[in-house]
Amino acid sequence: MSKLAIVTGASTGIGHATAHTLLRDGFDVISLARRRCDVPGVVSLQADLTEPLAADVRTTLLDTCKDRQQIAIVHSAGWLAGDSAQSISLEALDRAFAVNVTAPAMLNALLIPHLPVSSSIVFVSSTLGTKAVPGALSYAVSKHAVDGLMQATCQDLAGSGVHTACVAPGFTNTQMLRDHVGNDPQILAGIASGVTFNRLIEPAEIAATIAFCIDNPVINGAIIHANLGQIER
Repeated sequence: MSKLAIVTGASTGIGHATAHTLLRDGFDVISLARRRCDVPGVVSLQADLTEPLAADVRTTLLDTCKDRQQIAIVHSAGWLAGDSAQSISLEALDRAFAVNVTAPAMLNALLIPHLPVSSSIVFVSSTLGTKAVPGALSYAVSKHAVDGLMQATCQDLAGSGVHTACVAPGFTNTQMLRDHVGNDPQILAGIASGVTFNRLIEPAEIAATIAFCIDNPVINGAIIHANLGQIER
């Protein structure tokens, strides 16, 4: 019997780093993302998380869950739009919730009946799960919902031996952040200056935090703020 990790969004960013970390820690790793994960040894199931999972993907996931000692589900896939209260569109809000909230909830519903004791569900939220900044409305609102989804899931799993947590990263050096600021080095430097360590977080640092949550059920229902200490102005 072996350990299995199912990581959404593992083709890039935090999910990619998490797949690498958990593979090193002895997990068999499945990536669930639109694009293939290039980490050697990771099994890639390609799927658009805005849509219901195809029957063959569902079957593969359930078959792979059989006879496992421990299963970790890591909801790392995310979608960020540069929208605001003045510019929000129904399409953007729907997509943000589809990727950031609905997909994790439905994947949980599929897999929870197959999770053995000592399993875990870790959600990758954001600093914006508890506050907001200008120009990221749909992302911030959906990440607030992710925090609620984690806590509600914790309550529903009481007594099951399965624990949950949210890791809420601060400004992390990912393609999603770089795209959001137009790959402008001056903006990225300005963002880094708002952190007490004066740098961006590396995806591997968040992956290590996720791995800690998987191995420590004492944090059940907790939100772990992993942001290097943001300077509040």
